[in-house]
Amino acid sequence: MSTPGDRRPRDPRRPGAANRSGSRPSKRPRREPRRPEGGTRPRPSARARGRSAREARGGERARRAAPPPPLPPLLRRTFQRGEPRKRIRTGGIMALVILLLFAGRLVQIQVLDAEHYAETASNIRLRTIDIPTLRGRITDVNGNAFALSLEVRTVFVDPGTVKEEQRDQLIDELAARFDLEEDAVAEKVDADSSRYEVIARDVLPEDWEDLASLGLAGLGAHTSYKRVYPEETGAADLVGFVGAEGYGLEGLEGYLDDTLAGEAGRRRVELSQNGTQIPMAGGLVREPVPGRDVRLTLHQDIQWYAAQTLAERVEALDAEGGSVIVQRVGTGEILAMADYPTYSQSDISSSGPEEWSNGAVAETFEPGSTNKVITIGSALEEGLTTPDTVYTVPYSMEYYDQTFRNSSNHGTQRLTVNGIMAQSSNVGTIKIADQVGRGVLHSYLVDFGIGQPTGLHLPGENTGILTDPEDWWGTQLPSVSIGHGLSVNAAQLASVYATVANGGVRVEPNVIAGTVSAEGEFTPAEEPERRRVISEETAQELRLMMEAVTSDQGTAPQARIDGYRVAGKTGTANRVNPETGTYEGGGYTATFAGFAPVEDPQVVVQVVLHNPQEVYYGGEAAGPVFNDIMTFALKTLKIPPSETEPPAIRLFEDQSRG
Repeated sequence: MSTPGDRRPRDPRRPGAANRSGSRPSKRPRREPRRPEGGTRPRPSARARGRSAREARGGERARRAAPPPPLPPLLRRTFQRGEPRKRIRTGGIMALVILLLFAGRLVQIQVLDAEHYAETASNIRLRTIDIPTLRGRITDVNGNAFALSLEVRTVFVDPGTVKEEQRDQLIDELAARFDLEEDAVAEKVDADSSRYEVIARDVLPEDWEDLASLGLAGLGAHTSYKRVYPEETGAADLVGFVGAEGYGLEGLEGYLDDTLAGEAGRRRVELSQNGTQIPMAGGLVREPVPGRDVRLTLHQDIQWYAAQTLAERVEALDAEGGSVIVQRVGTGEILAMADYPTYSQSDISSSGPEEWSNGAVAETFEPGSTNKVITIGSALEEGLTTPDTVYTVPYSMEYYDQTFRNSSNHGTQRLTVNGIMAQSSNVGTIKIADQVGRGVLHSYLVDFGIGQPTGLHLPGENTGILTDPEDWWGTQLPSVSIGHGLSVNAAQLASVYATVANGGVRVEPNVIAGTVSAEGEFTPAEEPERRRVISEETAQELRLMMEAVTSDQGTAPQARIDGYRVAGKTGTANRVNPETGTYEGGGYTATFAGFAPVEDPQVVVQVVLHNPQEVYYGGEAAGPVFNDIMTFALKTLKIPPSETEPPAIRLFEDQSRG
């Protein structure tokens, strides 16, 4: 305990403060000062003791003037430095472990899984691209093209490689050569964020070579193919067209796409850091395989003439449209298949699905009197009548609740079957149909191809309507016998007349002759199906009856051709009004189908006009079209004129064979 005279501050942090009166006990352990080796504590000198006394008195005065300092924390942890060698050893072990992990991973990448990582790295840089191939041509029977592909270039610019000193010249050249705005070209040339800017497509190879010879940096081109359709072939509805990607969309282009398209090649290229393709030696993965040419049975000249003649007649009669089929007898080959209205394959955007449709197979109509050939032919084949059998034929007749009339009122006539055909008598045909019966008539309709697929396998084909005979009600038999209450397409009807012309044997119509490989090897199409429908005798009798149709006493003298014996049949049928579902206001369909020469039939021509406005009877409206096209076809195919005169046949009871 300090004496009253001791006025030194009681600092608990000072040694010995804990033993002084009034001081707080210290929680810290007291540390003993190190003593000299002699073990005796040195005593301070007199000067030091005097200085200490003065400092003590000054400190006393300072304590009276200032508040006491805050007390230190009761507990204070004291850290002691560890052994440095231990820390070094621990750190070395940790570094060694890390190095071993890195070394193991490196061994795995470079040794154990080297091939895998090399392949992965390679795949990041490599890309497989398609190599365009040449699409096959579509040609006529003589190799004249309806559709072909031309090699062209797509010209592009790589803005990243354009030289500044050539920039203005590059823009001027591109704008001038491809008729482009300079500002638009400059925008592509200066596109910093792009490495590929298309300048022009469908550039001819020689034009690209001329441009490339200027040596302007940043220009490039790759090969592509442009589909070209020669103008005014008249076969657009049949041939169809391809889309922007080169795939067939309509007509034969779509239906035969797998054959025409071939198989694109494949090439691997390496991509640089900026995305530029770098060709690789040996990078060809697969050679491109050119498409096969498709050779059609069409004759280009006959196709063109048929299309032009049809278009002129449709326009002249203000009809809704029409179609023409020209078919070889005996082979079923389609020489021409024209439809109107049509479209330009070079300007698809100006047309639509209605124009793209091939009306020769897609549009159906009631055949009208052209169907009488089947009705009368079935009666002859079944032995129910003969060409000279006479029928009493009034102008009209009642059948259940309906009245049927002839097209012209000649009163009551006594007509032979020849005369019923030549004058296209509705009442006479209905009387013959009553003898045949609905079941037998239906079976012959099917055998002739009515209500059945034509075998052409063309896109959009409509097989028409032929109801089951068990569903025929009261007036269905007479209606069907004269070509109402059923529907056909033009190709079906042409096949009926080709069957009669071919001696009663139906040959499935066909439009594809075969395919031609890139090496020029021709592979013919499969032989068309053949089957006998009527006998040779019945077919010959029908041919003579139809020849009478083109006589002065028949319904189509307009169809006669000088020097050739011509047989045919007219048809005039009501059209159903789509708004009412009845014939009222629906208009008419005018048809004519025939063949020549009668003594040795070679060609069939089928003409259909939908809703002509000026004249609508088959002989007057469609007969002249038949005449023009048949005349052209006979001359083009170099078919010699007839050497015999038509025999005299009896049309009326009181008429002799002469």
